[in-house]
Amino acid sequence: MSGSNIGLVGLAVMGENLALNISSKGYTISVFNRTVEKVKALVEGRAKGTRIRGTYSVQEFVASLEKPRRVIMLVKAGKAVDELIDQLAPHLDKGDILIDAGNTHYPDTIRRAAAAAGKGLLYIGTGVSGGEEGALKGPAIMPGGHAEAWPHVKEIFQAISAKVDDGSPCCQWIGSDGAGHFVKMTHNGIEYGDMQLICEAYDLMARGLGMSAAEMHKVFAAWNKGDLDSYLIQITRDILAKTDPDTGKPLVDVILDTAGQKGTGKWTSTAGLDLGIGIPQIAEAVFARCLSAIKDERVAAAKAIKLPRTKFRGNKAAFIKQLQAAVYASKICSYAQGYQLMRAAAAEYKWKLNYGEIALVWRNGCIIRARFLGKIKAAFDRNPELANLLLDPYFKKIVLKAQKSWRNVIRTAVELGIPVPAMGTALNYFDSYRSERLPANLLQAQRDYFGAHTYERVDRPRGQFFHTDWTGTGGKTAASTYTV
Repeated sequence: MSGSNIGLVGLAVMGENLALNISSKGYTISVFNRTVEKVKALVEGRAKGTRIRGTYSVQEFVASLEKPRRVIMLVKAGKAVDELIDQLAPHLDKGDILIDAGNTHYPDTIRRAAAAAGKGLLYIGTGVSGGEEGALKGPAIMPGGHAEAWPHVKEIFQAISAKVDDGSPCCQWIGSDGAGHFVKMTHNGIEYGDMQLICEAYDLMARGLGMSAAEMHKVFAAWNKGDLDSYLIQITRDILAKTDPDTGKPLVDVILDTAGQKGTGKWTSTAGLDLGIGIPQIAEAVFARCLSAIKDERVAAAKAIKLPRTKFRGNKAAFIKQLQAAVYASKICSYAQGYQLMRAAAAEYKWKLNYGEIALVWRNGCIIRARFLGKIKAAFDRNPELANLLLDPYFKKIVLKAQKSWRNVIRTAVELGIPVPAMGTALNYFDSYRSERLPANLLQAQRDYFGAHTYERVDRPRGQFFHTDWTGTGGKTAASTYTV
């Protein structure tokens, strides 16, 4: 029996479906799982009659693969990945390829790629987005790591990935060491922002306008036929049409308002802080989930802090149109922040990221897939050095046209007492980015006053630093570092 084309370890939901996807494209794949009962259940169940081969030990698994061996690891991020690598490495030869397809934090991928190279192994850290359905039918795939490994996996990865209308695969090489997992992490951060924006629009319609789930279903159905056409708008439309069989109420109304998270939004926010890049909209989306989690406190606070209820008195149809424009403008700001984060990471880690190709990879298969990603690719095709999406002619025109509606939506939300952290922060980001002057001059004076941190002057060249003895009793010694 000839060797399998590729192997996969880890038969949870994503691993099982990805194996079935690979098999369906004509490739033979060996599978292994620490709990070997899962292997037997798969090969005797969903995988019966397919090109999936079950193996029942690490040695049998590795021996079943053709050379160079290609091993996909789909286990829980963190310690489990390191332990699996330690189990596999002694049985692998130089030039064999380890592929971490889990939701791994990119610094771990940088570390593991370097360690693998020391053993003569090739390493790929690949982001896979699309959930259970995507894994089975075609996800967006974002591989990065050792470039010499790419030719050995390119055919398989692009065959199993989602495709856009012209047949282009939603899978392209991203860059060295942790680039693939960084781009996937950024995707997830943008996903947090998108979801929060949609939830805020829903909240304004439900609590602010008093609309029923059926009415909101129609709004999201209409939005999904325009510029906001996306997977997340589509599933929101479907969610609002679902009835709970036990109560007969809209299912969304019986779901507890406490949101979970797996950490990738927090990673993205932390990366922004580490790299000194402002991504407040993504961070606010994470904080919104944190606030949702303290349900008991919120219930108590709602009883203790009562305000007069303000009713919406405007034209509902007109407001919904304004809300659509506000969501779209806010969405553009979220992506602008995500792309600025990737640009900063590329500079920091010496990655050569193709931002237009990344937009193409995200156009299908992944959670943030949306019509307007084609516009992002076009923006970077026009100007590969584009500093911010807000500076692209198309996106600048959209946001400027939307800003009056956007401001009115925020104003209305404030009057109604309905929080819009992501939408409001998006507007603050827009206003900050387009401001020639911000009040950081006062902030820098404060820093110099209490800590002698120095400042630059508007009438002197950049790079010259000054310190003032603000009280008349301070010394002339200033701090030795100044970070902008």
